[in-house]
Parts: sequence; C-alpha cells; structure tokens
Amino acid sequence: MTPERLRAFCLEFNASVEEFPFSPETSVFKVLGKMFALTALDARPLTINLKCDPDNAVRLREEHAKAIVPGWHMSKRHWNTVTVSGVPDTLLRELIEDSYDLVVAGLPKAERLKLDSP
Repeated sequence: MTPERLRAFCLEFNASVEEFPFSPETSVFKVLGKMFALTALDARPLTINLKCDPDNAVRLREEHAKAIVPGWHMSKRHWNTVTVSGVPDTLLRELIEDSYDLVVAGLPKAERLKLDSP
C-alpha cells in the first residue's frame, strides 16, 4: 500500500481527521479527538501504529513476527507497529478498521451516537 492510499483509507472512516501534533512529518489520524493511527508517511520502511485488542496483539505479533511488533513509543499492551510492506493490504485494512472501531467503542455513548447520525 502506498503512503497516499494509506492516508486516503484512514480518512474514509466517519469523522476521521488527520492532524500533526508531534511534527509536520507525523500524521495522526483521529476520530472525535482520539487517535486511532499514527504514521510518518515519508518514512522508509513505511510503518503505522494501530490500537489493538491486547490478546489479538500478541497473536498478531506471533503470526507476523517481522512485520508486527509492539507499538513504538506507545503502550505495548494496546498498540502495534505494523510494517506496511510486511502484511497483505487486506490484513492492513482490517487492522486499521479494528483500531478505529476500538477507539470508537471507548468513546462516551453520546459521542458514538453522533457518529451514527446522518
């Protein structure tokens, strides 16, 4: 997946935005103010930090030991760093969607309801 396609996919989710709170090179994708993905789109190799269920995070790290590692500069229990070229695009898309869904699930009910409104 190219950096452009990665950015576009992250922005497809309802209420998602791209911000640069850490540096102009570091894209942070958020939903209602909460981060679900972090990446330096110009980095080589291209990696992305994604939130993950702790049990699933361990399984993914075992199954994709070279491409999925504990989140760099993140909570190692809840975040993974994924090397984009090391996983199939379908898996990467699933991991991004799962990260978004986990963050949305942690939002207050009133905020979640706003996401469902047309």
